Amino acid sequence: MTTTPVSVDKPRFGVSARRTVTNIITYALLILFSLFVFVPLFYMISTSLKSEQQLFAWPIQWIPDPIMWQNYGDAFAALSSIAPGLTFWRILFNTLFITLLAMTAELIAVSVVAYGFARFRFPGRNILFIIMLATMMLPSIITLIPTFLIWRNLDLIDTFDPLTVRIWFGGGAWAIFFMRQYLLTIPREMEEAAIIDGANTFQVYSRIMLPLARPALLALGVLIFQGNWNNFEGPLIYLNTTLKFPLVVAMKFFQGSISNEAPKWHYMMAMSVVMAAPILVIFFLAQRYFIEGLTVGAVKG
Repeated sequence: MTTTPVSVDKPRFGVSARRTVTNIITYALLILFSLFVFVPLFYMISTSLKSEQQLFAWPIQWIPDPIMWQNYGDAFAALSSIAPGLTFWRILFNTLFITLLAMTAELIAVSVVAYGFARFRFPGRNILFIIMLATMMLPSIITLIPTFLIWRNLDLIDTFDPLTVRIWFGGGAWAIFFMRQYLLTIPREMEEAAIIDGANTFQVYSRIMLPLARPALLALGVLIFQGNWNNFEGPLIYLNTTLKFPLVVAMKFFQGSISNEAPKWHYMMAMSVVMAAPILVIFFLAQRYFIEGLTVGAVKG
C-alpha cells in the first residue's frame, strides 16, 4: 500500500511584505526603547513646573495647571537661603569654570599624546600604548586615595586645581585611543607635503592635523564636556567651601539640607532641568560632527 505525500502550502511572503514586517518590528522596538528615555525626561520637566500640592496627585498630572515657571527662580532662592552667597550665577560660574577649563586641557593633552602614538616611531611605543590601554581596566576608586593624598600634601584641597590642573598632564586613555584611531585615517602624504614645504613638527600638528581632526575633536569635546559637567565625585571630595560648589554638588547639598522637610521635588526637578539643558543643546548643535567623528574613527584598526 502506498501513501501519497500530502503537500502543505507554506505561506509565502514577498520581499516587500517581509520588509514591511521588519520595519514594523524595528520601529516598534525603537518606540519602546525611546519611551525609557522620554518618559522620565518628560516627567522631570513636568514636575519642575508643578505646585507643591500637585507633586503627589494621582493620577499623574502630566500637564501642570497652573504652570509654575517661578519654580526655577524659587529653587535657587531656596538654595541661597540655606547657603548665603550660593546664587544661581555663582553656581553657573563654578560649573562652567571647571568644565570649560578641564575640557580645554583634556582636548589639548589628548590630541598631543594621540598624535605621538599615531605618527612617531620610538622604542617602547607599543608597550607604552598597551600599558596606557590597560589603565582603563583599573577602577577609579583604586587611585582615589593616593590622588587625594598628593593634592593634600600640595596644600591644594578646597581649590579648583585638582579638578583642572591635573588634566593638563594627560587625558583619559579612552580619549587618546579614540583620537589615535582617527588620526590614523588621515593620509601621511598630507604631512609629507607640509614637511617638504618647510613646516616643522608643531606646524604640522597645529595647522594640518588638528583642522583635519575637527570632527573627532568635536565628538570628544561633547563627551568630555558632559563628563565634567556631570562630575560629582571630584568636586565632592576636593571642595569643602559651599561657595565653590558646581551645580551637581549644589543639588546634592540642597537635597541634604531639606532632608528633614517634605520633599521639594519640584525644586529638585527644576535644578535637574537646568543641569540637563546645556548637554542637550550642545549635542543637537554638534550632532552631525559628533556622529561623523564617532563613525570615521571606528573603522581604522
